[in-house]
Amino acid sequence: MKRRIAFLLFCSMTAVMACTLASAQSGEPTNYEPARIRKGLSLAPVPLTYKPADRDLVGLGSYIVNTSGCNDCHTAPSFAEGGDPFQGQPEKINTAVYLAGGQFFGPFVSKNLTPDSTGKPAGLTFGEFKTLLRTGHDPDTGGILQVMPWPAFGKWTDHDMSAVYKYLRAIPPLPNNY
Repeated sequence: MKRRIAFLLFCSMTAVMACTLASAQSGEPTNYEPARIRKGLSLAPVPLTYKPADRDLVGLGSYIVNTSGCNDCHTAPSFAEGGDPFQGQPEKINTAVYLAGGQFFGPFVSKNLTPDSTGKPAGLTFGEFKTLLRTGHDPDTGGILQVMPWPAFGKWTDHDMSAVYKYLRAIPPLPNNY
């Protein structure tokens, strides 16, 4: 009897885990998404401009961008004076050049991710943005990005990529920081 109960419990737990994994892999929002949206909206270091219908995607995009290290490479310098957590200071993002690029990596320089004059992040359509993140092919140069960790980011779901793109459309446009 105890074995049967243990077996049924094991089967039930396995089924729940399989469904959770399938949901996460399908790109469908999970029950964690509302918390990530709220956190993302609170993490945005700059004022956001977006349509009310885009609020949730913008919030999720902010969560992904601001917890994935995008600022580390696409903001130069990343932290404002007196706000470098690596020096034991309370973190303060450098909003004056937030995601405007300009970080040098040898012969490479990080791109400006802020919206261009047409509102496209880095001047890319959503299709170009997805292709760049999935393949590393830079539409500007035709080459493959050598420093950007696109192999990792390319594994994001389409839903996540859409959220990041919407967030980047919602941040203030800035001139190149290089």
